[in-house]
Amino acid sequence: MTDSNSTHSVAFEQTRKKFGSLVALDRLSLQIPRGSVYGFIGPNGAGKTTAMRILVGISKPTSGTITVLDADDVKDVRHLIGYLPEEKGLYKRMRVIDYIVYFGRLNGMRKRDAVTKAKALLSEFQLTDWEKEKCQALSKGMGQKVQLMATLIHDPILMVLDEPFSGLDPVNVEVVRSIILNKVKENSTVILSTHIMEQAESLCDAVVLINKGKAVLEGPIDEIRKGDVVSVDHEGDVSVFDGLQGVVSVKQIGREATLQVDPECDLQTLLKSIFERTRVTQFNANSASLHEIFIREVGGSEATSETTADA
Repeated sequence: MTDSNSTHSVAFEQTRKKFGSLVALDRLSLQIPRGSVYGFIGPNGAGKTTAMRILVGISKPTSGTITVLDADDVKDVRHLIGYLPEEKGLYKRMRVIDYIVYFGRLNGMRKRDAVTKAKALLSEFQLTDWEKEKCQALSKGMGQKVQLMATLIHDPILMVLDEPFSGLDPVNVEVVRSIILNKVKENSTVILSTHIMEQAESLCDAVVLINKGKAVLEGPIDEIRKGDVVSVDHEGDVSVFDGLQGVVSVKQIGREATLQVDPECDLQTLLKSIFERTRVTQFNANSASLHEIFIREVGGSEATSETTADA
């Protein structure tokens, strides 16, 4: 049973997963608040899918623990979870409506209720005309929508979506976004992975950035973006920024330098110091985007090559 007073839907504690000598997930510890949209971001092969598979009970951790909806064994709450895997697969000879109803029945729904809900979802996703067609006739985008419907049909209180926007056109991206936000309004929790940083930034309350199996950054979006980024067009080389107080890192291409600065850095003092060292033609200060943070933290490092098709 779940505790409705609990503030967390999922808690990883020093969770580790190995495949032979390969460490796919390395001592992941984080708590995912109930009633939030939480994002797993990172390069391909970083460990995101491994974490999600452990979360829904497909895979077991090598060490450490995971608590899902206050249960130590995810099997006890599996009927409360909706899971959309990254590796999409439809039963090709099954009719569309039968496929959706089948997943409702697997999660404890009565057939009549499952049929009613499936028809409502088909209408919402504008696929009513396809309900009696076989799944093999669907395009990639249509197939993605049908699998999303199978994920949603039993009204899960925890949704785990691995790349939910893959293959969707802009209209249906908005449909899925609306569904996610409505689920959160009902105090459900949505955990998703995406390689589209703009989606994560606009949709997620908090994220974890995983690289090579490790959590590089974790927390609310606003907190992660708090560090300021300053762009400077100037006539010197990158060495003019050496030793400047409050400057964490510098990247320069041509005459444009991008400075990550400490959140407590006084920008007026910094600007004065830069003027003393080089001729400045432009100076802009903005909070870092999630895309900029991703590039800064992951950089050109190659993600772990995972033979288990993890992403």
